[in-house]
Amino acid sequence: MHDADPADGSWAESLADFLLQQRGVEAIRLHPEQRTVQVATLGEVDTALLQARLNEVLRALDAKVLASKPAGHPDLGPVTLSREDDGVRLQMPSCPTAPRFWKWREFEWPEPEEIEARSREEWRAMAVQAAICGVALLTGYLLEKFGAAPAYLSRFLFGIALVSGGWDAAKDAWENLRERRLDVHFLMLAVAAGAVAIGAWEEGALLLFLFSTSGALEHYVLHRTHREINALTKAAPKLARVVLADGNTESRAVGLLRKGDLLQVRPAELFPVDAVITRGETAADESTLTGESVPVDKGLHAPVYGGTLNLWGLVEARVERPATQSALAKIIGLIQTAQHLRAPSQRFTDRFGTNYTLLTLATVLTMFLVWWLALGIPAFITTAEVKSAFYRAMTLLVVMSPCALVLSIPSAILAAIAWGARRGILFRGGAAIEKLAEVQVVAMDKTGTLTEGNLRVAKVESFPPGREDAILQLAVTLDAHSNHPVARAISRHAEERGIAPGELLEFESIPGQGLRGRSAEGVTYVGRRELVGQGDFASWLKDVPDAPLGFSEVWVLNAGAMGRILLKDEIRSGSKAVLQALAAEGVLTVMLTGDRRAAAVQVAQELGVADVRAGLHPEDKVTAIREFTAQGRKTAMLGDGVNDAPSLAAADVSIAMGARGSDAALEQADIVLMQDKIEKLLSARHISRCARAIIRQNLAISLGSVVIMAIASLFGLVPLTLGVLTHEGSTVVVCLNSLRLLFVREPDKPKA
Repeated sequence: MHDADPADGSWAESLADFLLQQRGVEAIRLHPEQRTVQVATLGEVDTALLQARLNEVLRALDAKVLASKPAGHPDLGPVTLSREDDGVRLQMPSCPTAPRFWKWREFEWPEPEEIEARSREEWRAMAVQAAICGVALLTGYLLEKFGAAPAYLSRFLFGIALVSGGWDAAKDAWENLRERRLDVHFLMLAVAAGAVAIGAWEEGALLLFLFSTSGALEHYVLHRTHREINALTKAAPKLARVVLADGNTESRAVGLLRKGDLLQVRPAELFPVDAVITRGETAADESTLTGESVPVDKGLHAPVYGGTLNLWGLVEARVERPATQSALAKIIGLIQTAQHLRAPSQRFTDRFGTNYTLLTLATVLTMFLVWWLALGIPAFITTAEVKSAFYRAMTLLVVMSPCALVLSIPSAILAAIAWGARRGILFRGGAAIEKLAEVQVVAMDKTGTLTEGNLRVAKVESFPPGREDAILQLAVTLDAHSNHPVARAISRHAEERGIAPGELLEFESIPGQGLRGRSAEGVTYVGRRELVGQGDFASWLKDVPDAPLGFSEVWVLNAGAMGRILLKDEIRSGSKAVLQALAAEGVLTVMLTGDRRAAAVQVAQELGVADVRAGLHPEDKVTAIREFTAQGRKTAMLGDGVNDAPSLAAADVSIAMGARGSDAALEQADIVLMQDKIEKLLSARHISRCARAIIRQNLAISLGSVVIMAIASLFGLVPLTLGVLTHEGSTVVVCLNSLRLLFVREPDKPKA
C-alpha cells in the first residue's frame, strides 16, 4: 500500500526495481536539491559495487525530475514511497523494529563531470603533496650532508616532508580507525612515527614520499578510467522534444520519458533514448556506442539509440525503453560495475586487510621482545655497531607492509578496463580480463556473429502460389515488433515493396523458435520450420524441399495462408582471419547455430571453423557449452541474440557482439565488443594476456620483496633506509608497471 503522495512512475518504478534487486538494501532517501543519496543496508554489503549500481539508476534521473511535483499512481509492488521535507523515501516492507538495525550510508550523487574533475583533482593534489615531500626531503638531505645549514633547519624540512607525504594517508587511516579497521595507511604512519622516534627523520620522510607517490599513481589510473566513462556520459542528453496529441511539441526531461512516447528529433540533435523511427528518414552517427563514425541509414521502423547523433533528417520516433534501460546507460553501468567486480587473483590480495595488519603488528611486537629480552639487544639505543630492537622492529614493519601487494592487481585491472573502453571493448570486471587469456574453446553463433547479420530477402514463396504479398504482410506484422536481424531484413523488404505491418492484438516471442501473434487475420506463427511443422503440417512439410544452400528460411503460418521467406546473409569480412588467428593459438573454434546443417557447414568450410553443431535450440547450445566445460576446457561463447543468452550464461567467458545486440545477450555478457567487429575479440584477448602477465609480474615483485626483506630483517641484515627503498620502491614499480597497459598497442588487423 502506498502513501497518499506518490511520485511519478517513470522514475519511482526504476528506484523500486533497484530496491527489489539489491540484496541487503532496505530503503533509499533522495534529496535532489542537496544532491545527496542515503541508502539503508542490513548486514554486510559491498558498498563500492552498490554505488556503481545505484549510479546506473540515478544517472538518468536529473535532480529537477526528482524534485518535480509528483503525479500518477505508479505500481511499485511491495515498495512503499513517501515524501519527506526536501526529498523522497522508498522503503521495502519490514517489521516495526527492523529500521533500528539498519545502517544508513551516504553515497555520491552520480555527476560524471564532477566525478572526473574530483578524481583529476585528487591525483593532482596527491602528486603535488608527493612533490613537496620529495623537494623538502632532498633539500633537507643535502643541507644535512654538506653541513650548509643548522641541524634544526634540516629537521624542519624533514618535518615538512613528513606532513605533506603523510597527509592523505592520515585522512584514510583516521576514517578506517573510526570504523575500527586497520590498513596499510596506519602501518605507514606508524613506521614514519617510529623512525622519527629513533632519530631517523630522513628514512621516515623517504617512506612517506614513496608511499604518497605510489598513491598518486594509483589515483591517476583511476582517473583515466573515470575519463573514459565520462566520454560516454557526455553523450546522454537531458531534454527531449515530445510530440503531443494535438501535433504540438513540448520539452520534457529525459528521465520522465515512457515507452510509447512520440519524440521529434531535428538534424544535428542527439536521440534522447532508444527508440524506433515512425516518420521520416535520416542517418545516425553511432560512434558514441560503437566507435565507428560511418553514418548508419535510418528509415521507417529502424532502431535508434540514446546518445547517438541525428545527422540530417527531421524524424519522429517512438520510445522503446526509458533512459535508465537504454543501451548507453547499460554500457556506462557495465564499465562502472566492472571497476568493482574483483578478479580471482584480486580476491587473494583482499586477505591482506585488517587481519594481515594485525598479524604484522603482532609479529613486529613479538620480535621486538625477542630482540630485547631474549637476545639482549638494547631496546631504543642505536649505535654504529648495534641497531636497537626498536629500530629493527620498525624495519620489519616496513618490509612486511603489503602496499605493493594490495595495489598489484586492481591497478592492472583498472588500466586494462580503461584501455578496452577507449577501443570499444567493455570488460565486465576483472574476472573477464583474467579468464579470456585462458580460454581454450571459442563457441560462436552464426547469424550476426560470424556473418554480417544484414540479411536480405531473396524470395517469398506461398503454398499454393499467388499469395506472396499476403505472406509478407503477415510476417512483417509480427517482425515489426522484433529486433532480430531476420525480422529487420523482412521489415526492410516489406517497406521497399510498400507493404505496411498490420495491427497486432497479441504478441509473443518464442526464444529459439520464432514469433506468435494475433491480428485481424487470426493467429500467425513466424519462425523456424520446426515451429510450424506440427500436427497435420508435419507430414506435408516433409515434401517441401529445404532452402537452397546458403539461404535461410522463415516460415509463416496462418489459418488463411502458408509460405516461407528465403533470406541470404553475407559472411563478415574479418571472420576468416580471426578464426585462423585463434586456430594458430591452439584455440578450438565451434559454431553453434539454429540454422540447417547444410547452410551451417557451407559457412564453416568457407571460414575454417573446426566444429559445427547446427539445428540447435537454446538449451542445446547450453548443453554443448557444458560439454566443453565438463572436459576441463575454459570456454568462451560469442553471440548477439536472445537465443544466445542461456549459452552466454553457461560459458566461462561470455562475449556479446555490439551494443546493438539483444538486451538479454548484453545482460549476460562479461565482455561487449562495441564496434560489432569480430576482430575486436583478438584485441580483447591480447589485452587480457598482457594484463595477466602484468599481474603475475606485480605479484612476483610485491611478494618477493616482502618475503626476502622480511627474512633478512629477522637477522638484522637490513637497514631501515634499504627497507624503505625496497618496500616503497616495489610499490612504485608495481603502479608504473600497471600503467604500461594504458600504452599497449592494439594488434594489427589479421589477414586471411
